Amino acid sequence: MGAMTSSVAARFAFFPPSPPSYTVVMDGGGGRLRMTDVSERENVDVLKLKTKKGTEIVAAYVKNPVASLTVLYSHGNAADLGQMYDLFCELSLHLRVNLMGYDYTGYGQSSGKPSEQNTYADIEAAYRCLEETYGVKEEDVILYGQSVGSGPTLDLASRLSRLRAVVLHSPILSGLRVMYPVKRTYWFDIYKNIDKIPLVRCPVLIIHGTDDDVVDYSHGKQLWELCVEKYEPLWIKGGNHCDLELYPEYIRHLKKFISAVEKSARLKTLSGPLTENDANPRSSTDCREKLRPSTDLQDHSRPSTDCREKPRPSTSTDYKEKSRSSVDRREKSKKNSENDEKSTNVSDQPEKARNSIDRSG
Repeated sequence: MGAMTSSVAARFAFFPPSPPSYTVVMDGGGGRLRMTDVSERENVDVLKLKTKKGTEIVAAYVKNPVASLTVLYSHGNAADLGQMYDLFCELSLHLRVNLMGYDYTGYGQSSGKPSEQNTYADIEAAYRCLEETYGVKEEDVILYGQSVGSGPTLDLASRLSRLRAVVLHSPILSGLRVMYPVKRTYWFDIYKNIDKIPLVRCPVLIIHGTDDDVVDYSHGKQLWELCVEKYEPLWIKGGNHCDLELYPEYIRHLKKFISAVEKSARLKTLSGPLTENDANPRSSTDCREKLRPSTDLQDHSRPSTDCREKPRPSTSTDYKEKSRSSVDRREKSKKNSENDEKSTNVSDQPEKARNSIDRSG
């Protein structure tokens, strides 16, 4: 029963376009691979990557000369690289990032048959290529998973401790939960995102359409609730499963997210070790950051102002000692001039005034 259910879930999860939307050929002049049926671009590398499962997958790397971050994009279940190619180029341009997209085993011109475990090997091969071929560091990578692509995305993200960020686009809680409203995770389920997302320690952005008729947007909402480091989600009103890129708020929110994670990296850099040349400016920046908690401390410092008031009674006590001597003098004056009431009244006034000054302090 379990094996049968797993097989059904797998069939619901994988729909590679047939026939593939592109082919891969060798450029006779430059010795480069290129994709047919798409516009050829100088800033796009087409690659074939070997996975640890023994299959060969096709990947495309879009370079942006001003990029500091790299997006590793895992596409949905009914698309391949040829269909995603133009979107990848647009995202790289508008988000100012490098972007690598890849086809799963059995998709497009990638060999083999698709399966959950193969997709895990596929994303690992693409990530390894970013590190070894392009010198990309883990802390400069954003993993992007759309629909079924949220499975390999969260699997890899749960195992990378220094990852910059994650974007989940119309994600699934698990394969079985797409078909049945189950309340627990079964061993034969696939893409157990609901169990893996609490292991992700970087910022997570979730985008989902409210009218998604393939993966209900309650999947996205529940995953967002389980995030450790939440970022403001984007619930696109009226958005379906495959049209979110058409809404203006989609690219606007993505830009905001990319900018936020870039800024957070700069702040972390500023708080790191300083050199002699940049110690002064960086210290001042750090001070501004550290002053934010002191705003709260200023509120708490009000009792300390009261504390400063507390020593005043001791000062008043000193004045009282002086007051006693002045009282003695006043008594002596009374004895010497009992009939002179004016003199007595005049001598009282300074004492009363002095006492009031002591009290108001």
